[in-house]
Order: sequence, then structure tokens, then C-alpha cells
Amino acid sequence: MTGDKRAIRDGYDAIVDEYLARRTSEHADRPHLDWLRDRLADGARVLDAGCGAGVPVAERLADDHDVVGIDLSREQLRRAREDVTQARFVQGDMSTLGFADDSFDAICSFFSLIHIPLDEHARVAAAFHRVLRPGGLAVLTVGGDEGWDGNNPDWLETGVEMRWSFPDTETSARQFADAGFEILETRSIEDSTFELLFAENREN
Repeated sequence: MTGDKRAIRDGYDAIVDEYLARRTSEHADRPHLDWLRDRLADGARVLDAGCGAGVPVAERLADDHDVVGIDLSREQLRRAREDVTQARFVQGDMSTLGFADDSFDAICSFFSLIHIPLDEHARVAAAFHRVLRPGGLAVLTVGGDEGWDGNNPDWLETGVEMRWSFPDTETSARQFADAGFEILETRSIEDSTFELLFAENREN
């Protein structure tokens, strides 16, 4: 594991309660999750990539779907297993997904890709394409108008340092298109400079 990824893991380990409280109080994700839920059959298999404590994706989808969450942070996963018992959670790196080809009907990655080192974004797009079945859907938080690569020394006013590394939305869309996705649309996120990318996986 690189030093940047250790910093991300350790940062999220340190702020489980603070981050969960923030995500629980936010409702901007829900219309976008409803867009996905309306397009999935009951029992569809969903990967929550960078799941954190399971909020909001696993929490909202696991009653009707087979949700698997993956995250670097052991402490976030511990909380997810306590609070979202209907889903399954594994520790791992989304750039090297240990799942079989065509394993999932959908992938959500909310506020997670934005931490992945810039030189690994194309690799993540390829990994998502591999594990998502043809016709599967992806909903992903991406960088917005401008990318950034740097550290916030006092994230969420917790005194915890967090690493960010993301290109702009246009670059992310191109990387996912090159990996085998059809880009359906992009949307702004309320009270955020980030955006959401909606994509459909093409045939391998």
C-alpha cells in the first residue's frame, strides 16, 4: 500500500463518528440513488466502492438488493457491519478488485474516486468495467470543473489530514469511456463542487 493510501485509510479510521454523522445528515445523494434503484431488479448485485460506514448506498439499497461494500478503512467497515447488517463488507482496494468478471449489476462510488491517486484512475475505470456485467450501471462522484491533487490538513475541522487526488469531470468521463462505458449524463451535487457521472457498461 502506498503512503497516500495509508493516509486515506488512517484518516477515515480516525473520524468514523464524525464522518458518519455528516453523511447521515446529508440528503443530496438520495435522488441519485433513487435513479439507480428504479432501474435495478430486486436482488440485483451492487458494489458500493469506497463504502465507508455503509451510508448512504448500502443502507438505502441493501433491503432489496445484494450489496457488497469495499473500503480501505477497517474502522469504517466495522461500523458498516454493525449498522447495515443486510449487506456484506470487505476490506480492499478498488483499483485491484478481487471479484470475478461480470459480478455486479451496478456500481456506486460516492466521494471515493476523488481520493484515488491520479495515476490509478484509469486502472479503476478498467476494474469497474471488468466486474460490471454488460448493460450494468455506474453512478460515480467525480471532480467537477477542476481537478486537484493535494492534502487538507484539517478535514471537517477534526485535525485529521486527508489526501485528495482527482481530475476534472471531463477527464474522468473520457477515462471511463475509454475503459468501455457509455456516459449517460453528468449532474451537479447540491452544495458541492463535485459532480456525479452516470454510465452504462458496454460489452467487453
